Amino acid sequence: MSVCCTSSEERIERSKNLVHLVAQVAGAYAQLPAQYAKSSSGVFEITSFSSFYEHVCLFAAGLASIGCGRGDCIGLISDNRVEWLHASFGIQALGAADVPRGSDATERDLVQILGAVEARTVIVENDAQLKKLARCFDALPSVSQIVLLDAGGAYQAMKDEFVQNEDGSARKCSFFTYQDILAHGTQFRVHHPGRIEDEIGRTTRADVATIIFTSGTTGTPKGVVLSHENFLCQLIDISRRLTVCPGDIALSVLPVWHVFERISEYVVLSHAGGVAYSKPVGSVMLADLAKLNPHFLPSVPRIWEAIHDGIFKNVRKKGGVAAALFHFFLAAGKAYAYFYRSVFGLRTHTTRRAQFCAPLFACVPWLLLVPLHFLGNVLVFRKVRKKFGTSFKTAISGGGALPPNVDEFLYAIGVRVLEGYGLTETAPVIAMRSERRPVFGSVGTPCAYNEVKIVDDTGAQLPVGYKGIVLVRGKNIMQGYYKNPELTAQVLDADGWFNTGDIGYRCVGGQIVLRGRKKDTVVLRGGENVEPVPLEMSMQESRFIARAVVVGQDERYLAALIVPDEAELRLWAEAQELRTECMEELLVNPAVVKFFEQEIAKRISLENGFKIFERINRFVLLPKVFEVGVELSAKQEVMRHRVADLYAKEIAQLFS
Repeated sequence: MSVCCTSSEERIERSKNLVHLVAQVAGAYAQLPAQYAKSSSGVFEITSFSSFYEHVCLFAAGLASIGCGRGDCIGLISDNRVEWLHASFGIQALGAADVPRGSDATERDLVQILGAVEARTVIVENDAQLKKLARCFDALPSVSQIVLLDAGGAYQAMKDEFVQNEDGSARKCSFFTYQDILAHGTQFRVHHPGRIEDEIGRTTRADVATIIFTSGTTGTPKGVVLSHENFLCQLIDISRRLTVCPGDIALSVLPVWHVFERISEYVVLSHAGGVAYSKPVGSVMLADLAKLNPHFLPSVPRIWEAIHDGIFKNVRKKGGVAAALFHFFLAAGKAYAYFYRSVFGLRTHTTRRAQFCAPLFACVPWLLLVPLHFLGNVLVFRKVRKKFGTSFKTAISGGGALPPNVDEFLYAIGVRVLEGYGLTETAPVIAMRSERRPVFGSVGTPCAYNEVKIVDDTGAQLPVGYKGIVLVRGKNIMQGYYKNPELTAQVLDADGWFNTGDIGYRCVGGQIVLRGRKKDTVVLRGGENVEPVPLEMSMQESRFIARAVVVGQDERYLAALIVPDEAELRLWAEAQELRTECMEELLVNPAVVKFFEQEIAKRISLENGFKIFERINRFVLLPKVFEVGVELSAKQEVMRHRVADLYAKEIAQLFS
């Protein structure tokens, strides 16, 4: 265990709740940076731990001064910003729970979420969110206080929209800006010295910290109730797999309300590291990596795919000798990585025999490839890694399956990737790779605070190598779905086992390998069960395919909705002397359709391990890019029920 983690572990064990943990870190590392955020001029400004904790206490005091307190559910509708953590920890300091969502929340989402918890106080980010709240205010009779984190010019003029009900009767609604709350908090602290510290001391690990409503990839959002213990129990085990030292920086690009981003920030802050706010936009993120030189980047697979694709596009633009060298050394790097992992036991195996034999066969080729790997690192990959900054330690991937080609690429160029696995209901980390033994092709071993078993449809536990449903039990499991015991009982049994709905198997080394979701399984008319995710990931390895969605439930064969990569397709079409002015016309061009048919067949083949019934018989090319909030969740995962509704006509034609 790293020396820099020892005192952090002691603090975590002593912590009564998340805010108490922050208080201890602020006391020990008062002047170290806790937050980095851009000013209007684009310069990163630093908030120290002492200032950060003071803002948390002032915000908590300000909320207390307007009547918020223990047991309240307080809406927090905002994207990434410095004030978000002040608000979230401030809410928790009072023994209340935050109910968060991002700016992509629709009016319907706000009504469902805020209405379900009967929120009296709602914190919104800016005028845009205030306007959205105004449009659905009549459907939220419990809301009587609104706090605006970033008050714009329209704020004062909009107050009138919140003062009466739909029938014209009077309705009182109080408004406060972020600065108002801090000012009220300052006065509250003067008149009630020690009150906030007392409230923090009263809050236990068992108390509710947050109620996160899922983004609804399977339908209506469900309120996941998570306690302080659900998060705190994870911090020590994760820090033994991912070494964070005081002063380290994590770049934040994911929605801050998302549970994966939250646990990432809690881990970093608990070890006196700082959180720097950026955006999941290639040009912005790369510029911030160069400016800040962060040590960690927690992100979802889609962003790692974008980085992978961006590097390849740059290589193709350069062409010539540079491109040839890159591809040559990349092939050598992948081969080196394969044999290196085989020699040192960093590959998944389902039998002891395979685990024993792999190093014997791999040792000689690995040694032969060492010089090429060294040369490739010096000539090519060192330059590529510089895009991540000069201090970069580890890439962290979660919130979905990391495509094997992206995982393999990052490993080959020398970027260490720790893939984790979890759900909102598990707060979220169930399993995670370790820095010391990052086993490729897996999501790592289960964390110490929970246990995992793989079962068949009857509930019988399966041995190593057999695919089944993943069940998990431990301190990280949610308390339940908010005011929905029936739904809770469907996924959480009397013995505490939570049904993840994921399909996977165990390896001989204890690692978990995932193979899709039970609910996503497509059952063909002939009774064949197909997991769509591996097929989709394989198709998306083509640089011409941005998204692929496999369909075919109760049909004779599989089909797919394909979203092409427009930029790559146009380049190809121009080289073929095809007209590219109209994308809709280009997508129905027989030459283009034939080309995509070949791209799909090349990847979904017997040679690549797919079965005959997994072949994609028909497909349609869609002209519209999938968008977050429409076809995609906040994690940029495909919401299959939405896609089925939006493209019902196209899907029907695929099977007509």
